Parts: sequence; structure tokens; C-alpha cells
Amino acid sequence: MTAPKSTPGFTDQSLIRNFCIIAHIDHGKSTVADRILQLSGIVPEREMRDRFLDRMDIEQERGITIKSQAVRVPWTVDGTEYTLGMIDTPGHVDFTYEVSRALAACEGAVLLVDATQGIEAQTLSNLYMAIDHDLAIIPVLNKIDLPSAEPDKHAEELAGLIGCSPQEVLRVSGKTGEGIRDLLDQIVMDVPAPHGDPEAPARALIFDSVYDSYRGIVTYIRMEDGRLNSRERLHMMGIGMTHEPIEIGVISPDMTPTKALGAGEVGYVITGAKDVSQSKVGDTITSAARPATTALEGYRDPQPMVYSGLFPVDNAQFPELRDALDKLKLNDAALVYEPETSVALGFGFRCGFLGLLHMEIVVERLGREFGLDLISTAPNVTYQVTGEDGTVHHVTNPSEFPDGKIKAIVEPMVAADIITPKEFIGSVMELCQDHRGEMGTLEYLSPSRVEMHYRLPLAEIVFDFFDQLKSRTKGYASLDYHQDGEQRADLVKVDILIQGEKIDAFSAVVHRDKAYAYGVMMTKKLRELIPRQQFEIPLQAAIGAGSSPGRPSVRCARTCWPNATAATSPANASCSRSRRRARSA
Repeated sequence: MTAPKSTPGFTDQSLIRNFCIIAHIDHGKSTVADRILQLSGIVPEREMRDRFLDRMDIEQERGITIKSQAVRVPWTVDGTEYTLGMIDTPGHVDFTYEVSRALAACEGAVLLVDATQGIEAQTLSNLYMAIDHDLAIIPVLNKIDLPSAEPDKHAEELAGLIGCSPQEVLRVSGKTGEGIRDLLDQIVMDVPAPHGDPEAPARALIFDSVYDSYRGIVTYIRMEDGRLNSRERLHMMGIGMTHEPIEIGVISPDMTPTKALGAGEVGYVITGAKDVSQSKVGDTITSAARPATTALEGYRDPQPMVYSGLFPVDNAQFPELRDALDKLKLNDAALVYEPETSVALGFGFRCGFLGLLHMEIVVERLGREFGLDLISTAPNVTYQVTGEDGTVHHVTNPSEFPDGKIKAIVEPMVAADIITPKEFIGSVMELCQDHRGEMGTLEYLSPSRVEMHYRLPLAEIVFDFFDQLKSRTKGYASLDYHQDGEQRADLVKVDILIQGEKIDAFSAVVHRDKAYAYGVMMTKKLRELIPRQQFEIPLQAAIGAGSSPGRPSVRCARTCWPNATAATSPANASCSRSRRRARSA
């Protein structure tokens, strides 16, 4: 059985197999993809490097996949050459939207599980998404070459989850290449060919896009029906625009121009457009000469889970930040943003992210790729606040919190799935209870591993919940979560005042039971960070009307005196020097 290198081009639909690789983070997706590229022969040995499909520097440095990458590889079985359209997907829960778009462009999915760790929470999440898309599932155990691997044990777990026999679970090693040939043969046999109509008017789904400084917008498409030729005018059905394509081609593994793309093929289109509004993920491309009448279903818009403000250190960079976010939106369809103004930080954008890692990656990419020096505010979630007069406010920023009496506050909830060894059940339950969690069911995946279901406030898990979970379970637990409605809660807005003035960037919405602890923490931290002066600088954390009579506050004064100590108390406490001054008076 051989894998000769073929020339990319228009391919018989029956010989196409489109699949993606899905798994939990760090289970070896990119390493398995490397071996597939090597065996197919499309990457010369001298050009091969680890995690070949991870194109960004930040992906190479962190060892994680952030952006889905599509590549076309040939594979020969019994003398017949097939075209495999492979998409390597991210594994972290924050990039689930990337995975969902990749699944919509495939007919099959390789479900990869680490033979040393077994099924993780994100494994289950990705599996359920693949089943919802009605994909052929190929279960695979990776890292069988490691001494700590337990392939028999985890094959039984995986087989019980999918409903197959343990013997049907393939066993491979992305490091040594063992079992990769059998995996490719299995993909050819199990993954069905695309079902599109090659004679119908052309319809192509935009499942991804990137911005190239020299060539403009590069749009990645999956052909559903018909055929697109390289010199044929294209019509975007969603935005109603028509373009003359500069180039049409496939990625194998670099962009390779072709004369046409037929039904079932995955490729790219370059129109030369520089305006980011001219390409939208989920739109349908058709031929302007013979247009289709019905657009493809597209994608559901992502719902941000975490909001944070991004402000340039130099306000003169605000236009550059706006342009950078427009271009980054092409590379990251899950990013949403809108302008906002802060009294302390000036002009910036309120950005919505799918999680803290997503937020961290976006901020780092803005700094690296566009040379921006940014300040990001503390992450928070969206609240629905009802005033006493019945008006409803959707608050994504604590500064938007309405004044006056509040009738009700509703916060978003998530359903969290936690998989952990059974000896850590008590620690996980204690952690979830500390974060206002409500326990659901507890299921044993095997005699040594359990899956726990909790309903938690989203605001409680966006900060340090995951870090604490890893610490309490010695790194063995995994977490996956998704939105699960809303609930009413006793929340308050805590303002931080410096010299009696509210600093909106430091405001936060927290549960009433934790408001005092948050105020103490912030004032103590600011006391350490603000340089000493020759005059007193009052620092206060206040609820409601701040330091007015009858309202609780925490006050911490900062002076130039070396022996001055901060005092924190429920009402209007000052530093020791102020108290001495009062006694002497």
C-alpha cells in the first residue's frame, strides 16, 4: 500500500473523504496530523517540523492549537487514490466554536483519546457535537508507546461511550507513526463521500477566513453543490456582493491554485477584497452567471461568555486598535466588540470572548501582530438588572450598572461537566460549593474515574476556578461547560474610590457575601501599588452610595510616613496617623 503524491485539482466526488481530528487539549491531535502529512508525502522530510499545521508563533510557543487548519492529502488504497480533506481542530473548551465550524465541513471525525489519561470532559463535548452533525466517528487511542499507557482499559471506556467493541478502537502513536496507516485506511472505508449534487448551481459554505496583508481576505470554503471555475464571477448570497476571483485553489499543505473546485472539495478563494465587511463566516458563495436560489444554513452566531475592556495605553492608537480588531475578526469569528469609554482609561472597546484563554490569546495577538500596547480590564459576564421602576438593563460592564434601587439581578449559569479520579470527589465538591454550585448527577465512567455534573454561576468560574480545580486534583481533573440559562442572585456592585472619586475600571459585580472580601483585597493591593506621597490618599471600596452614612465601605489611607499602616473596617476607618491626629485634636 503506497501513498504517491498527486497533483491537486478537480476531483471525482466519490473519491473524496473529508474528516476532522477532535480531542481534548494535549491529546496529540497535531502530532498525529504531522504523521499523516509525512505518510501522504506532501511535505518533504527536509521541510517537516513538529506541529506543522500550527502556523502562528504563539501556537508553537504554547504547544496548543488555536486556529483550525484545513489541508488536502492523497492516500492510495488497493490501487485507488483518494483525496482526504483533513482539518486539525483546537482542543481547549474556549475554542469550541472553531471545532463546530470544522465539523460542519466534514462527513467524519477521528475522536482521539490519550491512552495514558483516558476520556476527558472536552472529549465528551466534541463527541456530542460530532454526533449532532451526524458524522461517522472513528475512535482512536493515541500515545500507546508511552510506558504509562493503558490502552485496554481506556479502549473499554471509549467503546462503552460510542457503542462499539474494544477491538474496533484503533491504537496509534503520533510520535512513532505506529498505526497511522491503518487509521488512514479506516478513514477511507468508514467516512462517506460528500453528498452534494455536482450538476446543481454552485453553492459553497464559508467556514473560515484569514486576512493577508498583501492579498487581502483569503476565504476558506467547502463546496456543497456544483462547481466554481477560477475565472467565474462569484456572488456572496448573504451580503449580496459580487466579486471577480483572483485565485481559487486547495491547501496541500500550502495554497495551490487550481482551475476549479467541485462538489465536496475543500479549498480557498481570494477575491482581492480588503474590506473586512465583504467576507462573513457562514455565508454562501455561488456563481454570478448561474446563481443558486437557496443559501446554505450557515452557522449559529457564537455567544460570548466573558467580557473585558481593551484600551490602548496611548489613546492616539485608538484608530489602530479598531482596524486591528476588524482584521482579527476575520481570523477569529467568535470575537465580538463594540466601542466604549472609560473615565480613567479613555477610548477603547468592550470585547466579548468565549473564555479566559480566548481573551488572553486575543490580547497577545493584538500586541504581536499589530504592535499595540493594551490595557485590559477585569473580565466579567452579562447581567440582567431590573430597576424598581421595572426597567431592564443588560449590563456587560460594571460601569453600566444602573443607579437607584434594584428590584432583581439575574446572572448567567453554566452546566459544568467535571471528570476526575474518584479519590478527589470530596475536594471537587467542596470547590464547587464554595463557588455557589448546585450538584446534579455523579456517574462512574470506570471503577477509578467519575463524571460530576454541576450547575454554576458563570461569574464564579471565569477567574480562578479552573486553576483551583487542577490544584485540588493534582492536575488530573478536566472541565467542560456550556450555557445553561439564568438565575436570580443577590449581587451588588462594588466601587473602588480614590480620593473620593469612583474609578470605573476597578468596579466589579460580586455576590453580597463576597463583597467585603473583594473590597479588602482591592484596597490592600492598591495600597501596595500606589507610590507614597506627602499627603493622605484615601482608598475606599464601597457598595451603593459609597461612604455616605449608613452605607458600608472599606477605607485604606496611603501616606508618606514609613510607619503608617492600613486599617480596614466596615465603616470609614483611616490609617494610624489619621487616628493619632484626631486624638491630639
